[in-house]
Amino acid sequence: MKLSNRSQYGVRALFDMAYYSEGKTVQIREISRRQGISRRFLEQIFYSLKKSGIIESTRGPRGGYLLARSPGEITIGDIIRVLEGPIEPVPCTTMEKDGSACKYMDKCVTRMVWDEAGTMITRYFDSITIEDLCRRADQMGLNKEEKTLMYNI
Repeated sequence: MKLSNRSQYGVRALFDMAYYSEGKTVQIREISRRQGISRRFLEQIFYSLKKSGIIESTRGPRGGYLLARSPGEITIGDIIRVLEGPIEPVPCTTMEKDGSACKYMDKCVTRMVWDEAGTMITRYFDSITIEDLCRRADQMGLNKEEKTLMYNI
């Protein structure tokens, strides 16, 4: 199973919002600069995250994005499901949207392996929150940027 850049960048962006802006609105350009992610790509990611209710936006000169819930309530699994869909190593472990299933579903010996792996991966991703990532960043000694501007004349 390989996650796309959408999920990787989505997790990094939400971590950035929680860690650096501490509950205040933040603009995409700030996240883009700190995380090295294209603004345009972040806008696409944020569209999905906003639509799902994970983040909110405000308009105006002091506008930007903020987390809609506390960092302790947003899991990595939540973000991945919004940006990728169901967490599953192979698509045959769940029913299709139209109700159909793999024609070998009842006879497939390996299906149980993939289903169990998906369950374990889902539990793991659902056990880690954005708040956990912020704690890990503190433990790593990741410095928060200076909030004040300095002017030299």
